Amino acid sequence: MEPSQNDLEAIRRILAELTTRVYRIESKLQMEPEPVEQAHASVVSPPLPPTRPKASATDGIKERPAPTPPLPSIPPRAQPVLRAEPETDLESRIGSHWLNRIGIAALLIGISYFLKFAFDNNWIGPAGRVTIGLLLGVAVVVWSERFRAKGYHAFSYSLKAVGIGALYLSLWAAFQVYSLIPSGVAFVMMLAVTAATAAMAWAQDAQLLAAFALTGGFSTPLLLSTGQNREVALFAYVALLDLATLFLVVFKPWRRLLVMSYAGTLLLYMGWYSGFYSRSQLGLTLSFATLFFAIFAIAPLVTLQPEDEIPLFASVPAVLAFVNAVVYFLQAYAMFEEIDKTDMAWFALALAAVYIFLSRQVHSRKMTPGAAQILHFLHLAVALGFITVAIPIRLDAHWITIGWFVEAGVFLWVADRIESELLNVFALAALALGVARLLVIDNFEVTRLIFNMRMATYAIAVAVLSAVAWYASRRSDEAGRMVAAVAVVALNVVALIALSREVADYYDRQMSAIRPAYGRWTQAYGRDWSRIRIERDFTYSALWMAYGAMLMVVGFLRRAPLVRWQALLLIAATIVKVFIYDVAQLDRGYRIVSFIVLGVLLLAISFVYQHDWLQLSAKKKAQESAESSASA
Repeated sequence: MEPSQNDLEAIRRILAELTTRVYRIESKLQMEPEPVEQAHASVVSPPLPPTRPKASATDGIKERPAPTPPLPSIPPRAQPVLRAEPETDLESRIGSHWLNRIGIAALLIGISYFLKFAFDNNWIGPAGRVTIGLLLGVAVVVWSERFRAKGYHAFSYSLKAVGIGALYLSLWAAFQVYSLIPSGVAFVMMLAVTAATAAMAWAQDAQLLAAFALTGGFSTPLLLSTGQNREVALFAYVALLDLATLFLVVFKPWRRLLVMSYAGTLLLYMGWYSGFYSRSQLGLTLSFATLFFAIFAIAPLVTLQPEDEIPLFASVPAVLAFVNAVVYFLQAYAMFEEIDKTDMAWFALALAAVYIFLSRQVHSRKMTPGAAQILHFLHLAVALGFITVAIPIRLDAHWITIGWFVEAGVFLWVADRIESELLNVFALAALALGVARLLVIDNFEVTRLIFNMRMATYAIAVAVLSAVAWYASRRSDEAGRMVAAVAVVALNVVALIALSREVADYYDRQMSAIRPAYGRWTQAYGRDWSRIRIERDFTYSALWMAYGAMLMVVGFLRRAPLVRWQALLLIAATIVKVFIYDVAQLDRGYRIVSFIVLGVLLLAISFVYQHDWLQLSAKKKAQESAESSASA
């Protein structure tokens, strides 16, 4: 059946309306419309059923009606109206949005001036002022819902912030300024405002409103403070806020609220601690601090999501876990320091055990590698850090250094067993702390040569450095070779320093022994003092040459180029000392011995290199031939 003319007209109208609606949608979405000609050309008339050709009169067949002409394109009459629509939208935006907001601001400013004028002239009493503030706060919050319903969420939240702030300030004025209500009533009313704001945040799925509720909740103790010590009430209320925040974050993806809650808790705790804490409150205060620590230690575990894949310290759980651990330890240390250092050391070890348990809990959860794995290693790192800190707290003097060396050795052994790179890092960190303290801080009182506590401490350091070099040399990667090389150099430096200090102490005791015999400076005392100094300087040269020769022998036997290079550098330093310092300072006998020993040592080393016992030249030729063949 062929379409009638009315059907075709209806189709044209439908297409025109559809084109107009699409254009309006594109204009609102700020999309680039097609040119008018292209838009018209794209509108294709629907296909019509084929018509038979017109029969001639001689065929005796009745003449059929003429075929319907094709549908014309959409007339451009609607285009001027469409082009003028953006101007109408801009005018509407100015009139409905901008003027509306300016009017709201002007109205609020006018009302504020009127209220101030009324207050200054005592037209309105204290009760009336508080009532007006409360009513205005509620009215603004209710009024903001009208804008939220129309899609103006940002403006609605701004009005809610003004209204909620007016409620808190009105209640503060009713209690602090005008004394119209007792503190208990003011607290309950402020708590109701906080709860209502949190309920709105939950219902509207608005994290910003939840932030408003937290801000008001943690401001309540400050607004209602009377300068009295109410530790239990304050910290119980803070713990309630923290638990409520944790509840919100478990069911809503609002983990930034944890940071706000922790910051508010820490600020209130520090403010109370600086003003009211005494040693008699140790048990109660530490209990509340432990409660806060437990809440924020659990928070990263219960809020961690399986799909989290974010870098270290870019995630809220990781940052919160680290800061919470450090702050809690410092809080406990401030309270325990004046009582017993042993208890504080055990406290650090207990915290280490807690974080090892937390790391196991995170590791047991089947999650995508990412934030969960980072949190697992962070907990383990914090635990190892507490173990490292417990050593200097419990021990004294050089025992701290020995403790760090032992810790480094244990970490190294465990890391090799379980193949943990993190433990390797902590082993190196503990070792670096021990070496730095040994060389810079530790001050030993030595009364016996070689067999003394200083030499024992240096021996432990050399043993741990040797273990590091051995474990690292077993690895095939570049990092392992680098660590092995550094450890070999470090152990030789530490050993040489230990022997040099023994030499220095031996001759210092001799110088101190001759001083009482003379009582004052005399020519004989000067000769004896100079003789001892010359012997000391010669002993230094002999020690360095002997140690260099030992390194060279080890380097030849082990075929270790790094060890041989260390020997060459040490011998070079000895050559400089002999030719510059010993020539000018030593007596003729010591000078002769120094040069002869140095010359024999150098000739022996030269003889070994000239005879190519290590076949260095053959290796060089093989390497050159391999390079030339590769280039060819």
